[in-house]
Amino acid sequence: GVSTAGSRQIMLSILKNRAYRHLFAAQAVALAGTGLATVALALLAYDLAGADAGVVLGTALAIKMIAYIAVAPIAGVVAEMLPRRSMLVGLDLVRAAVAAMLPFVTEIWQIYVLIFVLQSASAAFTPTFQATIPDILPDERDYTKALSLSRLAYDLENILSPTVAAVLLTLIGSRDLFVGTALGFVASALLVTTVILPAARRLRDRQQSFAARALRGIRIYLATPRLRGLMAVNVAVAASGSLVIVNTVVFVQSRLGLTETDTALALAAFGGGSMLAALLLPNLLEKVSDRTGMLAGAAVLTAGALAAAAIQAYAVLLLVWFVLGP
Repeated sequence: GVSTAGSRQIMLSILKNRAYRHLFAAQAVALAGTGLATVALALLAYDLAGADAGVVLGTALAIKMIAYIAVAPIAGVVAEMLPRRSMLVGLDLVRAAVAAMLPFVTEIWQIYVLIFVLQSASAAFTPTFQATIPDILPDERDYTKALSLSRLAYDLENILSPTVAAVLLTLIGSRDLFVGTALGFVASALLVTTVILPAARRLRDRQQSFAARALRGIRIYLATPRLRGLMAVNVAVAASGSLVIVNTVVFVQSRLGLTETDTALALAAFGGGSMLAALLLPNLLEKVSDRTGMLAGAAVLTAGALAAAAIQAYAVLLLVWFVLGP
């Protein structure tokens, strides 16, 4: 109780830094918009493909991964050469423009094209944004607080955005949710313009080729045994997350015959599990090792994925999605 509140207050103290406060706000509103887009995209896929919506969402998710794998390493190098603020603002505006186009989609292939552009911009935005934080907060303790607060923002988005979407769906159409996404990215761009960002730190290996620098992170990752093991756990996490994203609308609206609001609430249940895990994890890791915690989590994800195959009732789906959230 008291210790948790105290640690939360210490973590929030980092917001006294004006530059980080504005960047964190930019991240938060962009995440809120992205959360609305997750719900809206699932409903759009169902609107266009019906029971085959899972195929559309699975393809869109694969396109997202391709965009991140192809663009993120290149973006990390490009970010060293361009003004960071201009790059972040430009990428936010690209994402806003794509989100504004999504309500007018009439063909499935249009979803794929727009998702590739959107995720390519996000793949470039994320490493640039993350690389800026240690330059603004050079003290390691402050940087650690910033990482914790960023994680909290992601967890809050997982539960709040679907809940907000469920409420909005009682007032507006599902495609109108993309308007909230576009506004979130525009707000993010405006907040970034209020901050003076330090120039990117120049690396000592500038004589290396562009390709060598772009692939440096991948080489280091694959050459480190602990990181390879972590990657295997991340695959399990990604598999469960993709199961939820791809199949929620199919389970809820096609198999169970429920509404768009029920789809959003199911996604909120998944986010609620993630939030609970984030709150319990610090105390849990005081009693068990990191390795034990990760392996136990992977086992729970496996059991939850197997249980998903037998879902026949909405209440069971909510429970399984909540369990998969951690």
